[in-house]
Amino acid sequence: MTTAAILEHALLDVRPGQEDAFLAAFAEARPLIEGQKGFVDLRLERCVEHPSRFLLLVRWDTLEDHTEGFRGSPEYVRWRELLHHFYDPFPEVTHFARVV
Repeated sequence: MTTAAILEHALLDVRPGQEDAFLAAFAEARPLIEGQKGFVDLRLERCVEHPSRFLLLVRWDTLEDHTEGFRGSPEYVRWRELLHHFYDPFPEVTHFARVV
């Protein structure tokens, strides 16, 4: 069993009215990230108070698996094409390491 060292966090503000299209595009994009080296799992949560806001949490074995591996891959080019036009503003992606 793999113990992920890194948790990627991205708060995704989707353009209002585009939520269903975003979810459909995300379903298409998901296999692109799931096949990457170091990928462990992901969660996509929807905000109750702000239905256009989503929280993406992705666990990786290492920071480099995300920042160099996935972001440097051809799959990331397709991920970007599918998803990045939905965001306003563009999300800040941060990484966390477990403390406790």
